[in-house]
Amino acid sequence: MNSLLYIIAIILVIGWAVAFFLTTIGSLIHIVLILAAIVFLFGLIRKPTAI
Repeated sequence: MNSLLYIIAIILVIGWAVAFFLTTIGSLIHIVLILAAIVFLFGLIRKPTAI
């Protein structure tokens, strides 16, 4: 489950970066970044052991 959350976070960050450089999506770029941050933090909170 944790690896799935990390994969989703990476995909969202890559999507955000591509949209940021292309500047075609506008304000939706920030929504994608926020979603990626939430998924990443959710994965850290649920992980019992942090390195």
